[in-house]
Amino acid sequence: MKAMVVKEFRELARDRRTLAMLIVLPLLLLVIFGYAANFYVSSVKAAVVGPQAAQVTAQLPAFFEVTVDAPTDTRADAEKLLQDNTVDVAFVADQTPVLALVDGSNLFAAQSIVGTLNSFGSSVQTEVLYNPDLTTAWVMIPAIIGLILTFIGTIVTSIGLVREREAGTLEQLAVMPIKPSSVILGKIAPYFLLASLDMIIVTVLGMTLFDVPFNGSVAVFALGAALFLFVVLGIGVFISTISRTTGQAIQTAFLVMLPSILLSGMIFPLDAMAPGVRWIGYLLPLTYFVMISQGVMLRGASLVSLWPAFAVLAVMATVVFTAATLRFRRDLAPGERRRAPAAARVDA
Repeated sequence: MKAMVVKEFRELARDRRTLAMLIVLPLLLLVIFGYAANFYVSSVKAAVVGPQAAQVTAQLPAFFEVTVDAPTDTRADAEKLLQDNTVDVAFVADQTPVLALVDGSNLFAAQSIVGTLNSFGSSVQTEVLYNPDLTTAWVMIPAIIGLILTFIGTIVTSIGLVREREAGTLEQLAVMPIKPSSVILGKIAPYFLLASLDMIIVTVLGMTLFDVPFNGSVAVFALGAALFLFVVLGIGVFISTISRTTGQAIQTAFLVMLPSILLSGMIFPLDAMAPGVRWIGYLLPLTYFVMISQGVMLRGASLVSLWPAFAVLAVMATVVFTAATLRFRRDLAPGERRRAPAAARVDA
C-alpha cells in the first residue's frame, strides 16, 4: 500500500500538466470569481451634445464619465458615437426633457445606465438603441459564435493533430518535401471549413429562434471570423506541438479556454473587472471577436470603427502561427523524429 502511494506521488510529480490542473486551476478560479465575477458597472462613458451640453454635463453624477462634450453636434452625431462604441450613453441636450440614448448592445452597462436614469424622473427621456428590450440572447448569441469557434480551434484541432503523433503518421510527413507551414495549413483546412459551417448554422439559428438582428456587413463579419479562427486554430496547432498524448492536449486546451470564457467579456463585463484582472481579458482573442460580432450584428458597426479589434487579431494570428510553425518544424527535425516514439512510450 505504501509503495503504491509513493509511486502515484512520483508519477504525479512528473506530470506537470496534471499538477497545473490541480494547483493553477483552483487559483485561477479563485482570482476570476473573486475579482472578475461582477455584473455591476461603476462608471460609463458618456457624451453630451446639443446647445445645453455644458449645463447637462455639470448636472450629471460621477457615474457618467463625460468623454465627449459637443454643443454643436446633433442626435445623428450622438448615434454615430454609440454605433462606433465610443461611448455607452449619449445625452442630446436640445430639448426638454433631455434625451438619453443608450447603447443596448453593451447589456450590463445599459442596465446600470437605465437604472440610474430612472432615478432622474421626468427630467430625462430614455431611449435604448440596438437592443431596445435589453434581451440577453441578443448579446449572448454573437459571443457564443466565438465560443464555438474557440472550441473547434483549440480542443478539436489539437486532439486531431496529436492523434497523428500517436498513430505515427507524423513521421511520414517528415520525409515528404513539404514545408511545415504548408503541412499546418493543410491540416487545419478541414477544421477551418467545419468551424465556418458551424458559425453559419449558429448565426442563422440565433437570428431565427431568438430574433437576433444582423444590422451590419456580412463581409466585415466574415473577415473578423476568419481572422479569429486563424488565431484559435494556430493556438490548437501550438498545443498539439507541446502535447504527446490526447489527454495532455485536452488539459492544455481546457486551461486556455477557461479564461477565454470568463474573462473575454462574454459573461462578466470587462468594465466591471478589477484592473489587475482586466488586462488578461485584453490578451484573449475571444475578447476582440466579441467586440466585432456584437458590433456588426447589433450596432451595424463598420470596419473603420472596428479596426483596432481587427488589427489585434491580425497581430495575434501572425504571432501564433509563427510560433506554431517553428514548433512544428522542430517536431519534423530528424533528431526529434528519433526521440518521438520513445517519448510516446514513456507517456503511455
